[in-house]
Amino acid sequence: MTQTKRTKLDRRKSTVSAVALIFAAALSGAAHAEDAFNLDALIDAAKKEPPITVYAVTGKIVDTAKSFTEKYGVQASGKKVNEATQIELMIREHQAGNIVGDVSVATDVASAMGELLPQGIVSSWAPPDLTNDISEKLRDPLVVVSDPHVWTYNTEKYDKCPVSNIWQLTEPQWKGKLAMLDLFDKPLYADWFNQIETHHDEDVAKAYEALYGKPLDTTNQTATASWVKAFAENAPLLSDSSTVAEAAGAPGQAEPFFVITSTAKYRDNESKGLKLGLCTGVQPFTGFLYPGFGLIAGQTKSPNAAKLFVRYLMTEEGIAPQIADGKVSGNSKIGLPADEPSGIAKHLDELMAFDASTAAEDLDKRESWQDFWRVNYKK
Repeated sequence: MTQTKRTKLDRRKSTVSAVALIFAAALSGAAHAEDAFNLDALIDAAKKEPPITVYAVTGKIVDTAKSFTEKYGVQASGKKVNEATQIELMIREHQAGNIVGDVSVATDVASAMGELLPQGIVSSWAPPDLTNDISEKLRDPLVVVSDPHVWTYNTEKYDKCPVSNIWQLTEPQWKGKLAMLDLFDKPLYADWFNQIETHHDEDVAKAYEALYGKPLDTTNQTATASWVKAFAENAPLLSDSSTVAEAAGAPGQAEPFFVITSTAKYRDNESKGLKLGLCTGVQPFTGFLYPGFGLIAGQTKSPNAAKLFVRYLMTEEGIAPQIADGKVSGNSKIGLPADEPSGIAKHLDELMAFDASTAAEDLDKRESWQDFWRVNYKK
C-alpha cells in the first residue's frame, strides 16, 4: 500500500471512529432516556412537517410508504433507487442544499461508512423504545434489514447441493458454469472479498486444507486472494440478479449454472417456475449477510417524520414485505415467516456477516479488488 493510500485510510478510519463515538454517546443517552421517549409526541411532530421521500433498493418501498402514510397520517412516498445511485443522489442533494431523499434504506454500506456518515450527509438514529430489541452491533449505524446472498443450485438437475466447499468452485468442472452479480456494477461483491480477507482469511485457508488435505501456501498472497484469483479464472458469468437467478434455476437445463444470489430471488420459484435450491453446510460459509442501513439525510426538513419512518421499518408491520423474501430484520424479535421460500431461517448461523466497523476500508480497497478480478478473469 502506498503512503498516500495509507494516509487516506488512516484519516478515514479516524473520521469514522470520531463519528462512531458521537453516535455511540447519543445512543447511550437515548438508552438511559428510554422512558422519556414518546411515540405519540413523535407522530404529532411528524404530522407538522413536509412530506418525505424514502430511497430504497427494493420496489416494495412504494407500498411500505403508502402503508406508513395510512397508519400515521404522515405523508411519505417510496422510490426504488439502486445503491450507487442513492449515494450519488444524497451527495448531490446535500451539496445543493435541496433534499429530496429524506431517508435512505439498504444503501452502499462501504460508501455510507466512508463518505456519507463522516461528512454529515446522513445520520443514524435508533428508536429508543426498541433499543433492547436491536443488537448493539446493529445500532450504530442502524441496520434496518440484512440481505442474505447464498450459494444456490438447480434442484431439477441435482438431488442435493453439488458443492460443500468454496474451493471446489475453483476446479475445472465449474469453469464457465458459475454466476454472480457484476462486481463492477454491484461493488458489494468486491467489498465482500475484502470482508473475507479482513475477518475470515484463516477460515478460507482451513477450508482449503479440509478439502485437499494439505495446507495452502500463503507465502505470496492471502488465502482469500488465492481463492478469488482461482474463482475468477473459472470465468463466472457477471450479470444482474434476475439473469443470475435464471442461469441457476431455469428448468430444463442440461448444465445449469451454480450461483450466489439473494434469497429474494427464491420467490421466482413460484412466480416463474424456477428451481432454485439453497446450499447449506458449505465450508467456510453458505453465503453472506449484507446489511442495509436506515439513514436520515442530514439536511432533511422533516427530521421527525424521517425518524418515525425508520422506526416503522423496525417493526414487524413495516418490514414484513422484505422479510417475506428472506431478508432479516435488525429487530431481533422479528423472525422470518414460516413460508419464506429459501428456507434460510434455519441456516443464518452459516452466513458470513458484514462487519460495518471496517466498511470504510472496503471502500478504500474496492478498486484494488476489482482490478485484481479483472487481471485474473479468464474466459
